[in-house]
Amino acid sequence: MMKFIRKNKFLVISLLLLAIMTFVDVTLTYTALENTGSQLLDMLLIVPPIFLLIGLFDVWVDRETVIRLMGQSSGIKGMALAFFLGAFSAGPTIAAFPLAMVMLKKGARYSNVLFFLMVWSSLKLPIVFFQVTQLGFSFAMLINVIMLAVFIVAALISEKLYTKSELEAFEKKAEELS
Repeated sequence: MMKFIRKNKFLVISLLLLAIMTFVDVTLTYTALENTGSQLLDMLLIVPPIFLLIGLFDVWVDRETVIRLMGQSSGIKGMALAFFLGAFSAGPTIAAFPLAMVMLKKGARYSNVLFFLMVWSSLKLPIVFFQVTQLGFSFAMLINVIMLAVFIVAALISEKLYTKSELEAFEKKAEELS
């Protein structure tokens, strides 16, 4: 029992706080449970299709193709593909991490994968369109062009800061987890 509690500390603490909250105000407990159910349903609708697509990517796209398109010698073509994959993606950023793991496992260059994650999180087309409607075209484009430049530089610098053994450790960890 203690092993379960130690392993699931967050769950146990959340349930204890929920029980205490029930004594304070039962309507808050109902609201919390409704929100939890809603979030769980949202995740169940998003996560399985994403994992299905990632599984298909893992099976259908061979290692040589990923190395050719996004590997060490891919150059600007690899960055462009990473940008395209990130900008035209759907779903929350957390969905990009399993795909990034598969990319690393298949031999994609670390800077390309890092750039892909940055673009997915901030430069997706729906986000850019929303910025244009809220901030105006000129200001939104200024922000996004600066972010794009920063992402490119940051991805390339990050790759240079890691030693070859550290990058190999990332790839090994990606292979173990997928």
